[in-house]
Amino acid sequence: MDKSNHTFLHRFFLVGFSDHPTLEIVVSGFVTIFYLITLVGNTAIILASLLDSHLHTPMYIFLRNLSFLDLCFTTNSIPQMLVNLWSPDKTISYMGCIVQLYVNMWLGTVECLLLVVMSYDRFTAICKPLHYLLIMTPRLCLKMIIMVWSVSLACSLISCTLALNLPRCGNNILKHFLCELPAMIKLACVDTTTVEMTVFALGIFFVITPLLLILTSYGYIAQAVLRMKSKAGQRKAMNTCGSHLTVVSIFYGTVIYMYLQPGNSASQDQGKFITLFYTIITPSLNPLIYTLRNKDMKDALKKLVRVDYESTQMKRNWKS
Repeated sequence: MDKSNHTFLHRFFLVGFSDHPTLEIVVSGFVTIFYLITLVGNTAIILASLLDSHLHTPMYIFLRNLSFLDLCFTTNSIPQMLVNLWSPDKTISYMGCIVQLYVNMWLGTVECLLLVVMSYDRFTAICKPLHYLLIMTPRLCLKMIIMVWSVSLACSLISCTLALNLPRCGNNILKHFLCELPAMIKLACVDTTTVEMTVFALGIFFVITPLLLILTSYGYIAQAVLRMKSKAGQRKAMNTCGSHLTVVSIFYGTVIYMYLQPGNSASQDQGKFITLFYTIITPSLNPLIYTLRNKDMKDALKKLVRVDYESTQMKRNWKS
């Protein structure tokens, strides 16, 4: 009996969609397809931007980081989610849940700040084109990337530690399919107002402030684009900025809905579907959005496919 209790206290039960068995089958198929799209799309962007010397510019350095981030974010969540969807055992180890919680929060915050850095890069390229290479040096790019990942880690450590230190009185049933911060706070058996307000304040700082900076950058970019005399220049600027704005809208829209609202304002199922959207769909859409509206990236991907095809043909010829 003691051993059973020990196991119970050291595992979390992820309810997910277990009360809707048919929906679980549909969701598992949906998640598998989008996870494969995410893996292929983001890996292709990383390889194409590394192998094509024309894409060794600040914009593509940040895009590579975003693709790497999406690969890490989905891989931290999706395999465990699929195991829970396919298996009758809906548990996750205590340590596994903690790692998932911290890493998800860390990577989510990285994306918030990385999108700001990318908007600053576009602002510099369009509003200060003659000084672009002098401002956006490789050294500055590296410093910004290190700062983004470091500050985000600090945010994750503070918010997740606050949530985990709340007494749960033996509660270990998460009404979710992931170890998410809002779901973890709801397990507490004490008043969580102080923790919720602290997380909300961090959310304002790491979500709303970056969003305002992005909107300010694009305000200046819009003015610069309208002053351009070349229609081709306007079209190119709109294509690169349009891709980034689309990603910003999708990402920030779901994050604000999920984290910057009162604890009980959304239904549990609503929260699950919103999490599903930004965990699965957003990372799979990023490669498509950046590729479809970017001629340089399309050309690099075509070159990558051509190289892969030629190497395959060479191997076949060598074997024969």
